[in-house]
Amino acid sequence: MIRTLNVDLGDRSYPIHIGAGALDRLDVGSRRCLIVTNETIAPLYLTRLLQRLPDADVCELPDGESHKTLTTAGAIVDRLADGGFHRDSLVIALGGGVIGEIAGFAAAMYHRCIYFIQIPTTLLAMVDSSVGGKTGVNHRAGKNLLGAFHQPLQVLADLDLLATLPPREYAAGLAEVVKYAALGDLAMLGWLESRVEALRAREPETLAEVVHRCCVAKARIVAADEREQGQRALLNLGHTFGHAIETSSGYGALLHGEAVAIGMVMAADLSQRLGWTAAEDVTRLRTLLDALSLPTTPPPIPADTFVSLMQRDKKVLNDQLRLVLLKPLGRAVISADVPMDLLRATLASAA
Repeated sequence: MIRTLNVDLGDRSYPIHIGAGALDRLDVGSRRCLIVTNETIAPLYLTRLLQRLPDADVCELPDGESHKTLTTAGAIVDRLADGGFHRDSLVIALGGGVIGEIAGFAAAMYHRCIYFIQIPTTLLAMVDSSVGGKTGVNHRAGKNLLGAFHQPLQVLADLDLLATLPPREYAAGLAEVVKYAALGDLAMLGWLESRVEALRAREPETLAEVVHRCCVAKARIVAADEREQGQRALLNLGHTFGHAIETSSGYGALLHGEAVAIGMVMAADLSQRLGWTAAEDVTRLRTLLDALSLPTTPPPIPADTFVSLMQRDKKVLNDQLRLVLLKPLGRAVISADVPMDLLRATLASAA
């Protein structure tokens, strides 16, 4: 069964199709297409896509977060320009979050914005990065510092594409699933805790429900705050800590979802130090992430380095570090008034 929901953005609204076989809902009209994928995904699913789009061009990139750069995005733009693609052309992102963000960013830059479609092949991309129009690349100074908001024409979350996802990549996607529950849905958190074994086994009905619940939450928030001027920033629970970890460790050493899992525990720890979250709730969050085979302790990073990297985060306004914290577990808030001694205490305890 295919479930379809809509991201309501007026004339830029688009559908998300979720379920086994969702790829059959692909609709490119008469547009000329460039498929952007990587060397890992191409042998698995490119042929299937080309059977539907035999005239499409292909841009195959190297795999990994370390290639999420302006140079790589420029290579896609070069393919579009050298191939004579026009403003009514279409980029199709076939891959995980890295491919989706690079391809979307290239589409946003070329001719000042051409169409694109998201076909996510990882759980993390299905539940989070493929929805909402965030596109971009990393910079040595910080993660996702270069980017644009550019909404896709449609998102095809075909659960069949998760069959070949390596266990570590799959677990990384579950971190974003837990994030949605921790920031605004305690009932979902309990549901996840009761289905740990089904989640680990990739039970189809459980997976379909997980992706649908997360996309419903993301679509609702994006419709209310497309450009992250308010409540959409709550989706960054764990990300300010996580992005600092990724930048310090070198992009690719930890998967994004792994860094987010660690970051959520650190955010919960800081929330406890502020008196907003009970110790047992911090333990509850850590226990669920541990059960889903996710890391919860950061690599050794000097506190001064950690703070410096966090202060480069995109959520910093007027030189104030803004953190998404829990008040309590199940209700996220944005705080720009965190005492530095408590932040440093969290960093020290996590080391």
